[in-house]
Amino acid sequence: MKSRHLLLFGALAMASAPAAADPPAAPTGFMDIVTFTDYSPYSRDAELIRRSFSPLLVQRGRQEVARSGLALREQDVDLRQEKFALYVPDPAPPNGYRLLVYVSPFQEAAAPRRWKATLDRHGMIFVMAANSGNGTSTLERREPLALLAAQNVMNRYKVDPRQVYIGGLSGGSKVALHTALAYPDLFHGALLNAGADPIGEKNTLPPADLFRQFQESSRLIYLTGQRDDFNLITDAQSQRSMRDWCMFNIVRRVIPNIGHQPADHGSIDEALDMLVRPNKVDREDLDACRAKIDAEMEAQFRQIDDLVAAGKADDARAALDKIDAHYGGLAAARTLELAEKLGEVQSPAGTDLK
Repeated sequence: MKSRHLLLFGALAMASAPAAADPPAAPTGFMDIVTFTDYSPYSRDAELIRRSFSPLLVQRGRQEVARSGLALREQDVDLRQEKFALYVPDPAPPNGYRLLVYVSPFQEAAAPRRWKATLDRHGMIFVMAANSGNGTSTLERREPLALLAAQNVMNRYKVDPRQVYIGGLSGGSKVALHTALAYPDLFHGALLNAGADPIGEKNTLPPADLFRQFQESSRLIYLTGQRDDFNLITDAQSQRSMRDWCMFNIVRRVIPNIGHQPADHGSIDEALDMLVRPNKVDREDLDACRAKIDAEMEAQFRQIDDLVAAGKADDARAALDKIDAHYGGLAAARTLELAEKLGEVQSPAGTDLK
């Protein structure tokens, strides 16, 4: 029986993606059936895995895939089979468009006509993928489709790279949060409408350099209905985890008198106003919070060192697994070093895991 690591990585193994064709013309207005051709290094399977899973899980999975004789495919999505919905304001802003990549809970894709005035006012392109709703794989479809949508729009239109955002509704909002966390070098904020999760064990922390960028340059807007009781609770849990992990650039808005449903265009307009504002980082608070996490992490690593010195290798491995799950990429270097000493993984030398 295949292990979970082989199933995880083997699901992404097969043939390479086709080569990209020349880009099409760049029209404006509403376009409900758009095809794209350009692939992105961001959406490579190896890159999705590196940013989305803990270091030990990645290294163990790679070793198991290597033993199986499989190989990761270059891209999981065949763009020849995919359709997107797009809205492009006219005229183009002189300094470049803003961009919102949207993840829907539904399989259908259509740019929202009711948002036209809002998107025009913000000079913001809207794009979403079809067949990317709840029930489809986040890693194999929803996330790479969002990344490819951003890449193709930026290839075809003048987009300010500092003004690229991701958003979604319900389950799509949770995917947007996961993607914003993993790709802060592409998406500089997220509009989270009626869906969010904590980060840490629920959403693995990416490599340390990316997580620092997320803390400093990303902004999260939580937008949920007053009667959406379940998601108000999960919003609070997500916001608390953000503060615990030194992510302070968050805004919470509750929409009066609605339940679990899309935000009205007025609420979206206000949310986009907040999303595009420049971040103000309190360096003193951020540095103090990071130092606290570093001290807690170091104390746990010292406990593992003590277990190893006492000959309690099994206890040390169990403790290391907990650190790996909790701190993710933030602890990659020390985690992999100890894992190698404990015989858990082979040397990661020459890999890009750290």
